[in-house]
Amino acid sequence: MSGITAQPVGITNPPIDDLLTHVESKYALVVFAARRARQINTYNQQISDGMFTTPGPLVESSPDEKPISIALREVNEGLLTMDMTPKTAETD
Repeated sequence: MSGITAQPVGITNPPIDDLLTHVESKYALVVFAARRARQINTYNQQISDGMFTTPGPLVESSPDEKPISIALREVNEGLLTMDMTPKTAETD
């Protein structure tokens, strides 16, 4: 055994170069994936309550898979679009 896996999983799959074709910068990728991972995590917590206010994973996933890995696969497959316009607070 050489200790090398044939298909790496997690943050190394999909490769960073592939992910960067879908976003403007590494910083944007981190922010985008983190926001989506929070949504997936919230969805997973809501499963037991039966209240779904956030969308679940858009790709096939297993219960033990980390939300950030799911989010990065969604970005790589082009299932998400990024809107980086700043949010402004509305004043009344």
